[in-house]
Amino acid sequence: MESALELLYKTLDDLEKDDLKRFRSLLKEDGRIGAGKLEDADVTDIVNMMVECYGPEEAVKITLKILRKVNQNQLAKELQEKHEEVQKLLEAAKKHSREQDFWLQEFLKTHKMKMKEKVEHIFEGKKEKEEHLKNVFTELFITEGDIKEVNHEHEVLQIDDALKTCKSQNSSIKCNDVFSLNKNKKKFVLTKGIAGIGKTVSVHKFILDWAEGKSNDNIDCVFLLPFRKINCIKNREISLHEFLQKFNPEMQDLKTTKINKVYKCTLAFIFDGLDESQLTLDFDSGMVTSVEERSSVDELFTSLVNGTLLPSAFFWVTSRPAAANQIPPEYVGLFTEVRGFTDQQKEEYFRKRIKDETQASRMISHIKKSRSLYIMCYIPVFCWITATVLQNIPIVNNAEDINTTLTEMYIHFLLIQMNMKNQKYDREKQREHTKLLDSNKTMILKLAKLAFEQLKKENIVFYEEDLQACGIDVSDFESTGMLTEICHLSVQEFLAAVHVFLCYLHKNMEELRFFFEETQNKVRLNFKLQSESPLHYLLVKAVEKAVQSRRGHLDLFLRFLMGISLESNQDLLRGLFPHTEDSKDSVTKTTEHIRKLLQEDISPETSVNLFYCLLELNDNSLYMKIQS
Repeated sequence: MESALELLYKTLDDLEKDDLKRFRSLLKEDGRIGAGKLEDADVTDIVNMMVECYGPEEAVKITLKILRKVNQNQLAKELQEKHEEVQKLLEAAKKHSREQDFWLQEFLKTHKMKMKEKVEHIFEGKKEKEEHLKNVFTELFITEGDIKEVNHEHEVLQIDDALKTCKSQNSSIKCNDVFSLNKNKKKFVLTKGIAGIGKTVSVHKFILDWAEGKSNDNIDCVFLLPFRKINCIKNREISLHEFLQKFNPEMQDLKTTKINKVYKCTLAFIFDGLDESQLTLDFDSGMVTSVEERSSVDELFTSLVNGTLLPSAFFWVTSRPAAANQIPPEYVGLFTEVRGFTDQQKEEYFRKRIKDETQASRMISHIKKSRSLYIMCYIPVFCWITATVLQNIPIVNNAEDINTTLTEMYIHFLLIQMNMKNQKYDREKQREHTKLLDSNKTMILKLAKLAFEQLKKENIVFYEEDLQACGIDVSDFESTGMLTEICHLSVQEFLAAVHVFLCYLHKNMEELRFFFEETQNKVRLNFKLQSESPLHYLLVKAVEKAVQSRRGHLDLFLRFLMGISLESNQDLLRGLFPHTEDSKDSVTKTTEHIRKLLQEDISPETSVNLFYCLLELNDNSLYMKIQS
């Protein structure tokens, strides 16, 4: 398709010398181009000056007018016809482009709406308990770090930093800024944080604000890809486009031309929960280069990370600390850590969560009276559990009478969930905790067995065959709000600990064999598994198993198991347990073992978890030492 400039060149080239001279003279009369410039100008100069002075469209009109004056009517007719033809083609192209842009804008609008629907509510145990994210979201303390810090040198006093969560409020990163703060040419952000610290909620807030046009307006599409759901298709040969269709139904009907248009947009991929991934990651093998090229899901992910596929896209991966080093540091542009709530943010959370101002103030005051409870509230999910528990039980005046450990809180949370279930579905109200647990014993123990079986496999999502293997009928459990994803991963780990302790009480050695298996790692204590083995044999081996875990998936479980071993907590669970175990001696020996481990060269994350295990065992000596 010829341009107006090219048409003018060809037309004036067809003029005889005298006609071109007359053309120059008539053009001078217009007065907008200096006479001196036109005096000896050739065709190229004349056309260039006309286009510069009048613009291409007006230059064609002036040329037609002058051609007719010099009796070059046929030449004028040909120029007009060709110009009109070009104009029609240009208009058709513009219309097509407008239609394409309109389609794309409509797709992006629909995509944003769908993404907003995915993240605008925060799940609180059951569907009817959903809250709008904006109503309860509290900004978290997020710091910039270095991936090389993961699993390296250890100082016990690093625990102090973990407890305080921050040294300076000014150094905090907002979740919406993770991409804009990454000045590295590698557009990959890796965020680590312990279970329940708020990684997923931060991701959802990022997406919600983007979808509502409040931030990151340079990004056209955001794809949320939780590893727990990716695991469901991990064995398929699939293209990236087919992969994204699984998570984004609005992409189902895109034709090839439209597919290419979408992938030329600015894209952001958010992979949430690397620690839950069942993919085998080999970053030397990922060489996928096209969105329509089929490969394994493993290779799709590694190709995105190493930049062979969609190198201009943004990427954000979240993970528990122990699994974060699966991503080679050379691919990471920004490394961040979610540290939880500061003291000010804890208070802000409870005031948002508890609408009654007086009740919120009483709850905050109550929590501050308990040292370990207040410490633990730097973890958002623990704040949620605490708020749920304290809203449903009377707040007493004596700080020593309140629930002070993670395990106690989760036991009360379980009691509340069972009581709510009884009231709603069984039309009965049972306040006595032994009877309450006994009436729901079959259901709880099946859930606990399921939780432990899946925890061993590092599974988060349960399939029907998994449920059937534990004697569970899905319809019988829908009322609990704990299936098919247990309402929070921490609840799965709590129930798994209940199952393990019950196996010990029943002397079910086969179930406990998991903790006594030989591993490639150094076996510190050669305890033999026997029915008469004291409790600390199990507790110490559980500590060893958790310390050896590459992904840290047993960390919370270990804390719960330590807590349940206390006789006071066994009493609270009496409706589930046939009897209580005299555990004073075993608790003492386990405490001593953990203290010795803390003197060894272990990772900071392991140290912090073992420190919390001591708190669950009611040993505050290390905490007091740090504070002093």
